[in-house]
Amino acid sequence: MTSRTYEPLTAENAAVILVDHQVGLMTGVRDYSTGELKHNVVALAKAARALNIPIVAVTTARDSMWGPTIPELVEALSGIEIIDRSSVNAYDDERVAKAIEATGRKKLIFAGISLEVCAAFPAMTAVARGLDAYVAVDASGTFSETKRQAGLLRMQQAGVILSDYATLMVEILKDNGRPEAAAVYTALDMPWANLVGQVAKAYGK
Repeated sequence: MTSRTYEPLTAENAAVILVDHQVGLMTGVRDYSTGELKHNVVALAKAARALNIPIVAVTTARDSMWGPTIPELVEALSGIEIIDRSSVNAYDDERVAKAIEATGRKKLIFAGISLEVCAAFPAMTAVARGLDAYVAVDASGTFSETKRQAGLLRMQQAGVILSDYATLMVEILKDNGRPEAAAVYTALDMPWANLVGQVAKAYGK
């Protein structure tokens, strides 16, 4: 097994790439409930924005087969253009590739529907281009357990780093003393992160 030196994600070296979180594709997801998957990808987007991490968002065939981006994510991405394409691999679209390159970041966090195609293909392409690729598995979804397991194995074999959305964002936060910490934990929907303050307030301390 090849070992790699750990280089942490930071707000200065990372970007988030959200691929095809569309209404039509969401209806086919079977490894997460619709509510959980929506929660996770929206939390990822909100936390990334709280940390000032660049986000590239894309769809495929939104006016024909797969429909628009889910409304909750559109709201979280307010002001960010969502690029529509026809290519299966988002990285094969020149506009998407240029948008990713324009971030100037070398560590790319992907999430997509489906996991084994829309997240995996561009993530594996990023690795092939000499970038570090991460996939937020729980902000992605797919249509069967076979697809999920095959996708995870293929990404690992290609050198993609697998994680969950909250761990990736907390790694970037790094220090709970940062002024962004409360906004990040709020975005991640972790109310217990502020439990001490809430208890103190409740007891008038």
